Amino acid sequence: MAAIEFSRDQKNTLVNEIQKYFDKELEQEIGDFDAEFLLDFFSEKVGGYYYNQGLNDARAILDAKLETITESFYELEKVTDFG
Repeated sequence: MAAIEFSRDQKNTLVNEIQKYFDKELEQEIGDFDAEFLLDFFSEKVGGYYYNQGLNDARAILDAKLETITESFYELEKVTDFG
């Protein structure tokens, strides 16, 4: 799997969210560098789990839709003398 990468704007937004979380929940200030380092750490160590879960969720949705489509094909079949 390729590394999870964010655009500069996305990274800035995520760093800001990390900083707000630390401030609100832990009552601790965290600088840009430390927040970005933490984001990179979680992206590398945990990101693959979220990515794989997203793929599994998408796969389940696609499987359900394909099952519906397959059922629709059977509903369209015409009765013939051969079964």
